[in-house]
Amino acid sequence: MLNRRDAMRGLALAVGVASTGWAERALAAAAPTPALSWTPKALTLDQARLLDVVAELIIPATDTPGARAAGVPQFIDRAVGDYYTKDQVAQLTGGLARMDADARTAHGDVFIALTPEQQVTLLTAYDQESGVARGQGQSHFFPALEDMVTVGYFTSEAGATEALKYDPVPGDYHGCVPLADIGKAWATR
Repeated sequence: MLNRRDAMRGLALAVGVASTGWAERALAAAAPTPALSWTPKALTLDQARLLDVVAELIIPATDTPGARAAGVPQFIDRAVGDYYTKDQVAQLTGGLARMDADARTAHGDVFIALTPEQQVTLLTAYDQESGVARGQGQSHFFPALEDMVTVGYFTSEAGATEALKYDPVPGDYHGCVPLADIGKAWATR
């Protein structure tokens, strides 16, 4: 049975933002980190800055807006404050803390101060670790973070209307059509 996480992962693969190829797009679109234009409600300022950078690396601005322009960090901040369970908050904030700790260990500075190449190298390592962890039945923070970035992006106005094909009324409306003309009734799930 397909669950929401598998469906979103399939969507991510379909539009090319999952692990295959995102690193190259992120490096190509890397730009200096701007100051936050919003005030975090659930995350600390440092966590929000880190989330902003990571989200933009996962879905960078190209010919469509990136995660930052789509408001993905704010979306995740609201989810953390309003909807996440304590375990989900701990997983996300623990993952963000790990990113900074790993960046300090490997390069002597916090994640957002690293070069885009160094940032992408760390994210790629997390992506690979998460595949190994999943194969061993273990949890890893990175897939959950990728899922939230993907959900936040594709449910935003920019993601839904510019990155995806948007058709507010998909097809002509023909009311009261005899079933014989259609063939079968249909349903969605």
